[in-house]
Amino acid sequence: MKSKSGGKDFCVFALPGLFCFLAVLIVPFLYGVYLTLTDWNGVSQEKNFVGLTNFGAVMKDSQFWHSLLLTFQYVILVVVIVNVLAFGIAWLLTRGIKGQNFFRAGFFTPNLIGGIVLGYIWQFVFSRVFVSIGESTGWSLFEVSWLSDPGKAFAALVLVSVWQLSGYMILIYVAGFMGLSEDVMEAASIDGAVGFIKLKNIIMPLMMSSITICLFLTLSRAFMVYDVNLSLTGGAPYGTTEMAAMHVYEKAFTSRKFGTGQAEALILFVITACISGVQVYLTKKKEVEA
Repeated sequence: MKSKSGGKDFCVFALPGLFCFLAVLIVPFLYGVYLTLTDWNGVSQEKNFVGLTNFGAVMKDSQFWHSLLLTFQYVILVVVIVNVLAFGIAWLLTRGIKGQNFFRAGFFTPNLIGGIVLGYIWQFVFSRVFVSIGESTGWSLFEVSWLSDPGKAFAALVLVSVWQLSGYMILIYVAGFMGLSEDVMEAASIDGAVGFIKLKNIIMPLMMSSITICLFLTLSRAFMVYDVNLSLTGGAPYGTTEMAAMHVYEKAFTSRKFGTGQAEALILFVITACISGVQVYLTKKKEVEA
């Protein structure tokens, strides 16, 4: 009776989720791997098998490797700035300051705005608001739209991404700080642990589970950035802000080289999965319990 009941419970509760997981993730992923071995253009019904030809084309695609290098630079900046900023703000918002709940909600709000909408809002800010400020004040930093200069356009992309992602990470860090044992903190203070020593030897190890989650989320989101990249800069000026995900899309759907684009997407996925996996493994090893 128990075995029959167990099988019934599995079918009722687990089977629908398993079916959705297979249908939405596993099957499309395997089909995508298959498409890397074809010359499909994304439209025709013919899919001729070409073996590893698409991967050879990827090796020769200098624009893809340039966009991948730019993505690495973007990921490093976003991951470091978001986590340092979110950690610091979360620490302040758990010190009992007046109105801290209001500030928590305020910092989280940008994460609720879709990337496309967010990009267009900030495009207006950089192109109109900042330029108006520069014209009225004479500040050279704002006299010309940031989005027309390659260096400043990249900085704008980083700035908007940090503004969007920080709020969500702040909530995770706030939860981590609120979960710290008061007894451990008091014992550390009695033993003379203060300032940076307390942060390094007591707080950071106890917060490592939150750090693991935040690093993983920011890494995966930064590597796969597309919506903000599309709406804010569109890869301009002259393709100098085109991230890897946008290049993959352009290759597959604009150039109609779906097989090559899928091969580039697979390479990007493997790189992201490997780096994220190593990060989770290394930070998990440093987690401790109070």
